[in-house]
Amino acid sequence: MIRFALPALALATIGCTQTPPPGAEVPGVECNAAKLGTLVGKTRSAAVEAEALKLSGAKTVRWLAPDSAATMDFRVDRLNLYTDASGKITRSGCG
Repeated sequence: MIRFALPALALATIGCTQTPPPGAEVPGVECNAAKLGTLVGKTRSAAVEAEALKLSGAKTVRWLAPDSAATMDFRVDRLNLYTDASGKITRSGCG
């Protein structure tokens, strides 16, 4: 039974860690989290999310609280906003 489980597990995880090749660019999509330093310390809200999208150039936002589960897929149009337990932004990143 175990000899069948390991190959199945390997096949199941093949597509989970796709990243673009180095230097790859997607026309019209730019996420720049370096511009978001002013948002650190602000509490999660619709207004803060709208400001983050405007400043970063991203198309979508993913809020990540401590101990939250997240996929490892890379999306060039997504901004990740990391928060503490009270919902205040601690850092940001693209992907």
